[in-house]
Amino acid sequence: MNLLWTLLVATITALVTAVTVGLVATPRLDARKKRIGEAHAARDTFGTHLMTVLATCTLLEQTPVDNPDWTPTLRDRVKGERERWLQQLDDATRWMVDNVFTYAGSWPLQRHKDFAVAYAANARGVVLSERDEAVKRELLIALTTPVQRHFFAFWWTRARYYTADQRLFAETVACLAAEASQS
Repeated sequence: MNLLWTLLVATITALVTAVTVGLVATPRLDARKKRIGEAHAARDTFGTHLMTVLATCTLLEQTPVDNPDWTPTLRDRVKGERERWLQQLDDATRWMVDNVFTYAGSWPLQRHKDFAVAYAANARGVVLSERDEAVKRELLIALTTPVQRHFFAFWWTRARYYTADQRLFAETVACLAAEASQS
């Protein structure tokens, strides 16, 4: 009888514990897991868009606007490609601004959050500006390179360029702010 009573109490205890955990803890843990997964996915997408900005700027820089040796067909095709690349810059910076609080909010330090938000706002401002395309490219590269290295490079690269990247980013933002105040 004593053994039966012990088994019954153990079974009831296990059952109550399993039901309580299943009803209380598991839904909260699942919701947290989903939020963390979404934040990491947004970080990855942010990294992809940073690389898109850098690669697109490089493509625009390396591809001439016009060449006298080109046929009219080739000229139209290259013009179409350049317009597509400019649209990619627009799409990438729009996504970064629209989702900044998802990926920026996932970093634990406030300075990382501020860095990501400042980047997204300034990069979008450059793309929307009426600056010459070459100036936009230079500004986007100056803004994006330090941010990409800061968040996505190997730790030894981050450590090596940390001070220079912070300075370059701050100088570029200051230049943009000075231009905005003159307008």
